[in-house]
Amino acid sequence: MGAGLALAQAPAKEKQVKDQAEWNLFNDSTKTADAAKRLGFLNTWKEKYPDSDFKDQRLLIYLTTYQQLNQPAKMVETAKEILAMNPKEPHALLALTMLTATYPNPPTADSLASGEKAAQGLRESERPAEVKDDATWNKIKTDEAHKVVIFIALQRKQPEAAEQEYAKWLAQDPGQAQISYALGNTILSEKKQERYSEMLYHWGRAASLTGAGAMPEAQRMQVDAYFVKQYNAIHGPDEAGLKELRALAVSQPMPPSGFKIKTKHEIDAENQEKFAKDNPQLALWKGVKEALLAPDGEQYFEGKLKGSAVPKLKGKLVSMKPAIRPKELVLAIDTPGTPEVTLKFETPLPGKAEPGTEIEFEGVPGAFTKEPFMLTFDVEGRDKIAGWPAQAAPATRKTASGVKKH
Repeated sequence: MGAGLALAQAPAKEKQVKDQAEWNLFNDSTKTADAAKRLGFLNTWKEKYPDSDFKDQRLLIYLTTYQQLNQPAKMVETAKEILAMNPKEPHALLALTMLTATYPNPPTADSLASGEKAAQGLRESERPAEVKDDATWNKIKTDEAHKVVIFIALQRKQPEAAEQEYAKWLAQDPGQAQISYALGNTILSEKKQERYSEMLYHWGRAASLTGAGAMPEAQRMQVDAYFVKQYNAIHGPDEAGLKELRALAVSQPMPPSGFKIKTKHEIDAENQEKFAKDNPQLALWKGVKEALLAPDGEQYFEGKLKGSAVPKLKGKLVSMKPAIRPKELVLAIDTPGTPEVTLKFETPLPGKAEPGTEIEFEGVPGAFTKEPFMLTFDVEGRDKIAGWPAQAAPATRKTASGVKKH
């Protein structure tokens, strides 16, 4: 036990070259700028001194050299060799993480698994000496880890996992418009219409952010035009609503709980509901007329409307027949001045009424034509209408007093 403690406390062996020849190879491998020549020195060094004290450093030089020579397969092989010796080595973790999206192409299940493991290790890695400060290294490793996790999720056809990663990334770096834009696109790819409000939110944020994290202006203008087009298509033109959405999106990276942009269909339904509440008779008529004008309008009339009592409706007088004591009134209900309804009476109405007089009536549909449109109601009597003007009593003829009859 004491010997073990002594060994544990012994200073680490200082690295040394084996001889002058290794020193020359070490020197040539670290100071040669040309990557192809450097690779020759590295290979000779590795062949002659496979167990060099500087094996780990040599592998890192190999990694850089293969990168400069654009040899991704060798980079992956070297990075894995480095990590087998030191699972926390940041250069190898970064290289393997970044290569996941480009090599091999297309990626394999093994390459995705290796990239996923490397990204996790990268998140926990310590800053390499050449990086000036922790903040810089944290941004480098965080950004690259997020990118590869998202890439892997999309390759595995898991957009929900990619969305979650974008949300984490945005929480860590909320000023980045590109992240918001990508998050909106990911939500779109999930093809869930109920989430289009969130999609528009992130597009609006991406198009409206300014400052260091804003998109390049040319791209921002393209994104903005597309955002406005989609907003108008989903919600309908609404300058005030757009302005309000932009302000909200810029103020916080994620939409507030319960955030909702109403669709045109929802707005129309609300308007129709309000209209029906405020104008029940006209709403009823619009529904009846729409059904009659439909392709199966005649069947609707014969099967459901003809001979059935209809609740009270109201229209304005267009014409009457005959001109005095009419038995037929033609009314406009929805479209001013356009004949839509004919009222037929068994007993003539007294006197006459001026065009434009508002008439409320209750009747039973008896006939219908689609072209020209006309729905004819049979009205039982004077008590089934309201608004017909009271008629002045006819003047009585007086007999002159004092005149004798012969």
